[in-house]
Amino acid sequence: MKNRTTFFVSRKNWLTWIMALLFAASAAARITLACVKGTGGSGFVWGQVILPAAACLLYVLISLLSGQERFYRTAIPVFMLALYFCIYTRTALPEMGTSFWILYCFMYFTLAVFYAAVACGKIKQYYLLFFVYMIPLAFRLVSYREHMAFGYVVNALWNHIPDTLLLAGLIFSIFAMQVHADGKHHPTWGDRSDGRLIRTLPPMSQVSPYIMVNRNDADNTYEESIEITNLERYIRAKRREGLENFGLNHVFIAAYLRGLCQFPALNRFISGQKVYSRDDEVLYVMTVKKEMSVDSPDSSIKLHLNRGDTTKDVYEKFNKAVAEIRNADLNDDLDSTAKALTLIPGVILKFVVWLLKLLDYFGLLPKFLLEVSPFHGSVIFTSMGSLGIRPVYHHLYNFGNLPIFCSFGSKRRTNEVLADGTVVQRKYVDMRFTLDERIADGFYYAAFFKHYKRILAHPELLDEKPEEILPDLD
Repeated sequence: MKNRTTFFVSRKNWLTWIMALLFAASAAARITLACVKGTGGSGFVWGQVILPAAACLLYVLISLLSGQERFYRTAIPVFMLALYFCIYTRTALPEMGTSFWILYCFMYFTLAVFYAAVACGKIKQYYLLFFVYMIPLAFRLVSYREHMAFGYVVNALWNHIPDTLLLAGLIFSIFAMQVHADGKHHPTWGDRSDGRLIRTLPPMSQVSPYIMVNRNDADNTYEESIEITNLERYIRAKRREGLENFGLNHVFIAAYLRGLCQFPALNRFISGQKVYSRDDEVLYVMTVKKEMSVDSPDSSIKLHLNRGDTTKDVYEKFNKAVAEIRNADLNDDLDSTAKALTLIPGVILKFVVWLLKLLDYFGLLPKFLLEVSPFHGSVIFTSMGSLGIRPVYHHLYNFGNLPIFCSFGSKRRTNEVLADGTVVQRKYVDMRFTLDERIADGFYYAAFFKHYKRILAHPELLDEKPEEILPDLD
């Protein structure tokens, strides 16, 4: 979103705390006055007390807890306040005709839409909000134009102290707002906690997830054989440098990250029939056994890698994660979550899983579940070579959003005849990929795998940071 400006409020800014205090005071004053003066029934309580008080407190919570990254969500309480003002106008001015009341409602919700456009960065001139906030006040004064004396205006503001505090809080929010100046993407409407919605895809790429709904409807398979003479030489050199247990898996992952620097579309995923990008973060998932025995339980690790990571970065993150899972009795996150699910009766568990899928569809799955889920990630690499067999074509999971599954087998030797007639023996590792074709087309995949193979032919390049990291589409 190159042309979008994003705003935030910081808890380090004293203006943010004044804004929060004013909103909280508005909610408290509204509840106090309702208790002192009494109410006109349940409709009054819900429409003119609970609704605006809840909106004020929600505004405070969003600003203080997630205002640094998700200030745009304050548009939700602002729409709640627009609804409140519609209800208030209808009850406070009963003599007003229906046509004028509809005009007021249209004005309030138009102002809320304007606020939402500012909060999510579509309108950069956020100072215009000050004049926007003055419009309802001007309408209110015009409605009481027969009492335009200064003393009456002051008295009216005092008698409507909750709304006065609310207006003051909105005004202070303007001064508390700051612009993200780091040049990075910041979340907005449509984004998920684990990915950024891509909004400039070609039409067919946007439609295809609705035609091929399930991931298994859209998977392609690809096989590649990697000549590993240079890789083995590189691995031996790394081990001499002190990187114990450094192996093919570390190189394959690092090379994959380097390939994503030039081909960022492979770091996309599909959720809710929408295409998202993880940008620079790559979530690598791997299934491991705590012991090499048929009775040993499987568990999963998830690494938060970066497209700019070197082989040393990958080695350190990978070995740390493997050591933690093998030294623990249980993977406290994944295994404990799975064990908790087994305690639920089967029929209820089926409903729970359906509910989790529904939440995931709309991007509402809690972040701690996304973190422990082996079905949410960028790529899985699984080593069949450690089991002494050839690689398999592993299916993609319909649940979650993992778009690429790679399996590589044990080393094999083959005799090859050179152009001069001599016979040489070379060593290969076979790799098999299952790919979600909805995140990129065949030409793009082909270009990536050619580039990936070139990187593996010169693994020493992975010791340095990449010279260029291309961004994905907006």
